[in-house]
Amino acid sequence: MNVLTSITKTGVLAALLLTAASCLQDLDRQPVYDVTSASVYKDPANYKQVLAKLYAVLAVSGQQGPAGKPDIAGIDEGFSNYLRQYWKAQELTTDEAVIGWNDGSLPDYHNMNWSSSNEFITAMYNRIFYMVTATNEFIRETTDAKLAERGITGQAATDARTFRAEARFLRALAYTHAIDLFGSVPFVTETDAVGSFQPRQISRAELFTYVETELKAIEEEMAAPRAAEYGRADRAAAWTLLAKLYLNAQVYTGTARYTDAVTYANKVIQSNAYALDADYSKLFLADNGSSREIILPVTFDGTRTKTYGGMTFLVHAAVGGKMSPTSFGINSGWAGLRTTKGLVDSFADPSGRTDTRALFFTDGQNLEINEVLNKFEDGYAITKFKNVTSAGQPGSDVEGNFPDTDFPLFRLADVYLMYAEAVLRGGTGGDAATALTYVNLLRQRAYKGTTGNITATALTLDFILSERARELYWEGHRRTDLIRYGRFTEATYLWPFKGGVKAGRAVESFRTVFPLPAADLIANPNLKQNTGY
Repeated sequence: MNVLTSITKTGVLAALLLTAASCLQDLDRQPVYDVTSASVYKDPANYKQVLAKLYAVLAVSGQQGPAGKPDIAGIDEGFSNYLRQYWKAQELTTDEAVIGWNDGSLPDYHNMNWSSSNEFITAMYNRIFYMVTATNEFIRETTDAKLAERGITGQAATDARTFRAEARFLRALAYTHAIDLFGSVPFVTETDAVGSFQPRQISRAELFTYVETELKAIEEEMAAPRAAEYGRADRAAAWTLLAKLYLNAQVYTGTARYTDAVTYANKVIQSNAYALDADYSKLFLADNGSSREIILPVTFDGTRTKTYGGMTFLVHAAVGGKMSPTSFGINSGWAGLRTTKGLVDSFADPSGRTDTRALFFTDGQNLEINEVLNKFEDGYAITKFKNVTSAGQPGSDVEGNFPDTDFPLFRLADVYLMYAEAVLRGGTGGDAATALTYVNLLRQRAYKGTTGNITATALTLDFILSERARELYWEGHRRTDLIRYGRFTEATYLWPFKGGVKAGRAVESFRTVFPLPAADLIANPNLKQNTGY
């Protein structure tokens, strides 16, 4: 049981869902309700259900599952899912993933030739601001003044304040994605007047400062590490997001903040609330909700959170060729996702016999990719995500459509690697010996012993980048990592079909951020397009 299961318990959520055809044309619109805010927020029993919807923005695509009443328009509902779009933007633009489908402008991600009319980039942008709009409304309705006005006191008021802090976290998460993917974007908070207006554009550095301030402000209002209900953000989630923000501060603001990255990674680690799971592969199975390593998941349930995005996409689309859908706990494979030899070659032994993180399916698959589209056999397949439990049982959906597997948005292994990288980049408050210990803990799990341990001299920034690929592939980090290392657009690092060329090529440097959607530039004269688009 987790917060998302609240969605199925009442019709109140359906009454509170926002209708957003174009989130940015009227970013802070008055939400359209079947019942009024006053009637819903009068009853504190409804607050958690509204909070559940805010978390569900990451997981599901509309007001009923798996399709039929989408949250946003302009794209097929299954494609529109937040996690699905975020994953594509972070992975299909890199050496970690290719997709064999020719839907609309989807190949632009591989080819790195996207424009402001790309419907997938637009969907990602609209998803971010749908979250901003939804969280703004909840935050606006749960101030101390509003609670007092409604006579909500005692434990109900205490709970509402915690819920409000979580909503502020989710807004900060969405704005962090905006910083990373789009740079300078429209900006609106709960303090802006409700109604039709054209929000001003805020710089990347200004938005960075806002998110940083928000996360620090809510830190003590959130549950202690691992004290929250499963699937909800706690203090460690806020610390992890801050560590990520600081690790990338040089890119986002022009000023390095590596000492701050060390500080907040340390807060997570030294809380002792999280621990590495003994078996790497079990982190990505249908019962991974029991993991002590996952700091913040995007939760899924095959009977309660049905969607064609999220983990449904990640499990089904990765299965094809000679792979057995049954062994993945699903009824069919969609034959879409594979990886490039760039990821495969990062493993000294890609068989998985030494480094058990090498979860490749090679039978009938070619290492070399000659064709990206409509040829699943070109490129090794990935067997990382499955809808089966650690005991080998399929997930709860008896038809095998919708997985129970949760997506590990934040996990301890990433925090260890962030700590190590920040120390190597000159961050103080940590030390190289501790960084080496953390990296070797990951490798001891991967190698089932100490045979994979590295020495202090081998712990370099290049090694960390490769280790992040080995440990975190297909978890939505790669694009950000390559940009931070100066290897996303440059000729110094190529992979198959980078820039649409089989051997790979450099692309324009402005592609380290995506364009703002053309429709919103037309609708809002306050917006200025990113350079190059």
